[in-house]
Amino acid sequence: MIYSAEARIVVPVRDTEVTDRVEDAVRNIFPNVEFEREAGRIVGETHSLEQFSEKLHEQAILDTARREFTKRADEDGFSFALKKQAAFKGVVNFAVGNPDELGDIEVHVTVDSPGVEAFVDHVAPPTEDGKPVQPDERE
Repeated sequence: MIYSAEARIVVPVRDTEVTDRVEDAVRNIFPNVEFEREAGRIVGETHSLEQFSEKLHEQAILDTARREFTKRADEDGFSFALKKQAAFKGVVNFAVGNPDELGDIEVHVTVDSPGVEAFVDHVAPPTEDGKPVQPDERE
C-alpha cells in the first residue's frame, strides 16, 4: 500500500532562540523537513513521517501517539503538538495542556491516501501488551 500525506510544521522562534537551533530540533524528529522562515516562526513541510514513526516505536509510545492523533482528527487529517525542548534532544514528547513558554511544535498532517485511520495505523499501529499489532493479527 502507498501512503501519501503531507505534514505542515509550525514552530515559534522566540527572540532568545537561535533559528538554526530550532530548525535542528525539528529535524531531529522530522529529518526530511524543508523550512521557510517567517517573522517570529519557522514553517516546515515534509512528506515523510517514517523516521517519526520509528521514534514512536523506539520510545514505545504508540498508544500515546494514537490518542493524541485521534484527539484532533477529521476526515482530512490530524494535528498534534510536540515539546520543543524534548525535540532538541531527539525525543518525541507530546505537548498537552498549556503551551511551553518557548512555544510548541505544531504539526498538521493532511492525508491523501489511503485514509486518515489507515495512515494513523501505519504511523502508530494499535498495540496489545505494548507490542504493535498488524491489522490481520487482531482478533
